[in-house]
Amino acid sequence: MKAVYLEAPKNAFIKDIDEPLCPKGYAKLRVRVAGVCGSDVSAYKGTSPMCTYPRIIGHEIVGEIVEINDGAIDLKVGDRVILEPYIYCGSCYPCLRGRTNSCENLKVLGVHIDGGMTEYISHPVNLIHRLPDSLSFEEAVMAEPLSIALHSIHRINLKSEEHIVIFGAGQIGNLVAQASLSLGAIPILIDILDERLDLARNLGIVNTINPNRENVVEKIKEITNGRMAECVVEATGSHFGIRTTLDVVSFTGRIAFVGWPNQEVSLPTALITRKELDIYGSRNSAGEFPLAIEMLEKKKVKVTTLISRIVPLEEIPEYLHILAEEPSRFLKILGRIE
Repeated sequence: MKAVYLEAPKNAFIKDIDEPLCPKGYAKLRVRVAGVCGSDVSAYKGTSPMCTYPRIIGHEIVGEIVEINDGAIDLKVGDRVILEPYIYCGSCYPCLRGRTNSCENLKVLGVHIDGGMTEYISHPVNLIHRLPDSLSFEEAVMAEPLSIALHSIHRINLKSEEHIVIFGAGQIGNLVAQASLSLGAIPILIDILDERLDLARNLGIVNTINPNRENVVEKIKEITNGRMAECVVEATGSHFGIRTTLDVVSFTGRIAFVGWPNQEVSLPTALITRKELDIYGSRNSAGEFPLAIEMLEKKKVKVTTLISRIVPLEEIPEYLHILAEEPSRFLKILGRIE
């Protein structure tokens, strides 16, 4: 079968490999759509702090079950499904607390182990979710990034009518903003790319800020009537975004760090103490997939406008290069496997 093979940084190509077996406790899928994520691009560029090489990339995976090696589950051959790509051990301290996304031995598809940009993949049955018939594969594959967005919102316990500042209007930031709207909160989206802010406004995100043209702190002070934002999600990993979270959050506010910085960022801890802030790391997701699928099915979050282009699997290596060189050119690329 064909697979997107990342032999080393900046060296991705289509490689013929053997189809996977289906061991006990696993199901084998015919992959139909695979999403290209920022972590895939980081792996391609060689800037991912966790990816090892060579590696078959891809963790946003939907398809159809073709084989099951477990008779005690509510899945069957032919089911349309999505994979939860975070394989956890179940026995470490975080796992025993239900925080499986932070497993000490976590293996993420396409990062620590081979992923799903292939024609077939085998995966643990407990990490497979059935899709409603009304949801297309192209929409359904967005449940994975939506689950990450929902996890950040759950980490900070966002409430109705609260303001939430979101740094970054990429797919995660946009999904955080849309999910916040569905909860009755008031998102404020920050990005340097006007086209992404325009897209967000077309999706109902009224408050957008381009820091290249506006003073972020003063604008948020105006929007919040001086209180500043009760909640903040940082989804860029940039020095500016991380540092500015402390300036735009309200006293006793909550911050979730989702983006992965390329280097350490110094923070004024006195300001954290003075405002008595709650600061949370937010990594992957745990338990959010069913809600993400439901929200997509009920159109509470719109994802079709976020999809820039759908290409054959064979073209993914070319688009990895484009996204590495021109990250603002496309918001979301999907690979379709015929």
